Amino acid sequence: MKSFIAFVRVLAVLVAAFALGGCQALVSRLILPKEGIREPQYPVRIERDATMTTSDAIALVADVYRPQTDEKTPTILVRIPFTKTFKNSLGADAVGRFWASRGYTVVIQGTRGRYKSGGVYYPLLPERRDGIETLQWLARQPWFDGRLGMWGGSAFGYSQWVLADQSEPGPTALMIQISSTDFRRMFHPGGAFSLESALFWAARSHGAKDVDPSFDALERGFNGFPLIEADDRAVGDVPFFNDWATHTELDAYWETIDGESRARTIKSPVLLMAGWYDPFLPTQLRDFETLRREADPRIAAQSRLIVGPWTHADPVRFPDGSTAGDYRPASLAPSLPWFDHHLLGRPMNGSLAAPVRIYVMGENVWRDEQEWPLARTQYTVFYLTGSGGANSSKGDGKLTPVQPSANEPADSYVYDPRRPVPSRGGAMLGPRAGIALQNEVEARGDVLVYSTEPLERDLEATGPVSAVLYVFTTAPNTDFTVKLLDVHPDGKAYNISDGILRRAYPDAQRGSPNEITIELWPTSMLFRRGHRIRIEVSSSNYPRYDRNPNTGGNILTETVPVAATQTVYHGVDAPSRIILPVIPGQVYEHESKTPY
Repeated sequence: MKSFIAFVRVLAVLVAAFALGGCQALVSRLILPKEGIREPQYPVRIERDATMTTSDAIALVADVYRPQTDEKTPTILVRIPFTKTFKNSLGADAVGRFWASRGYTVVIQGTRGRYKSGGVYYPLLPERRDGIETLQWLARQPWFDGRLGMWGGSAFGYSQWVLADQSEPGPTALMIQISSTDFRRMFHPGGAFSLESALFWAARSHGAKDVDPSFDALERGFNGFPLIEADDRAVGDVPFFNDWATHTELDAYWETIDGESRARTIKSPVLLMAGWYDPFLPTQLRDFETLRREADPRIAAQSRLIVGPWTHADPVRFPDGSTAGDYRPASLAPSLPWFDHHLLGRPMNGSLAAPVRIYVMGENVWRDEQEWPLARTQYTVFYLTGSGGANSSKGDGKLTPVQPSANEPADSYVYDPRRPVPSRGGAMLGPRAGIALQNEVEARGDVLVYSTEPLERDLEATGPVSAVLYVFTTAPNTDFTVKLLDVHPDGKAYNISDGILRRAYPDAQRGSPNEITIELWPTSMLFRRGHRIRIEVSSSNYPRYDRNPNTGGNILTETVPVAATQTVYHGVDAPSRIILPVIPGQVYEHESKTPY
């Protein structure tokens, strides 16, 4: 009997090992890039649970993956803010082995309160101190040779930015995805609050373990007043959600998180990866512009930008149901040529030779560029026009490149915060991000719709997008929203980018139109011949942005919203318009279907 029990135990171990090996192989196939990747060179040995202790006695735990060689090798550090689950462990193991087998020591460390590390999880706040102490710990390791790369996206992209000004020890090269130096503006674009992003993150990560929230839980949070209790309605009180919502302006809270001019004081080259439908896109592009203009010229010249058809770590699904490929392999593919160049001194891979690489949607090609925004951009104005009945897609709103020569009847609608315009897609955290059909939204009377005639030729818009509106409101404080759409010949309309502006309208200013400017998400979109360009104007896009209760009181605690009458003027004296970054006569000389 004992021998039989021993046999069963051995068999169970073998089955488990086989299953684990099968899972590891499957995860590797799913997340690791395949094309254009140099072959592995080394077997890998792993040190589990390498532990350092912070100055406040918190144990930060890492797994260390090392190539089997007697020589010291460069290090890649990844600080991950995730729960240690079977899935996450397999993913971390696949990534660690991927780099280690090609000659790098890889340190995958849990941030405070996550993976295997101690302490209480609170996003972002402790990462600079913990990160600096981790650098000091690395410098004491016998295998550390002084060359250090860092990699990661979102919150563990942020864990790189907080160390970007460090040296001796400090990073030699960074690869930061879907993150930026400005979390305040991500959470408060145009003065509104990124409610869906904030609540999704809070609901997912409020406990000791990350748990993807249900749509029912999120809807409970969205449906109700006051705003500050959205987390309570969804999953219970979440202190960091309250802080994100409460700190609307640049104050000590955000100065601690975002630092000061990190893109200007950066000490090492950085490869930035951004997504056209990611909530960090505008601030990430601003980081690239800042470092190219104000950072050390050597670092600026070596830094790179890739912008692809991605949401927050997922592929955008185009209207025909296709994608440009999975995000995770795409996020790893350039890491080898990037680190090989900066840590091993190898020649730069041709796909990273140009400073900027963008994916042009509509044309669905990758293209190399020399700068951002593109120097050859022609900022082209399209004017709102109509006879005062632009309400819904059945109205008389038009969008035209011809400047109006006379005054026109204004368009009006009633914005009721208790019946906000629902979000369909967009740039936010969570599974509802991306491209979505908008026809149901623009059938509402509180959505003004302005469309061009069918285009006679293709038109590419690549760069920043903005709208100038002349508005009147009966509210002391309210929002105006603008959405840019691509309308297909069959009438189906899809969102390209959007923006919002929240501001006060004092009594002295409410007797005549107010000129306002709304910054939309940047984009790269080829509007095809026969398609129409469209914009929607309204006062809510909920819950992508929180809703303004129109009272002029505290938006966080307001429970009795009021309706407001909103008016948009157009014509010779009030030239409301959208400004598109048109790329003239584009010839796709460097087009490709793959990013690298």
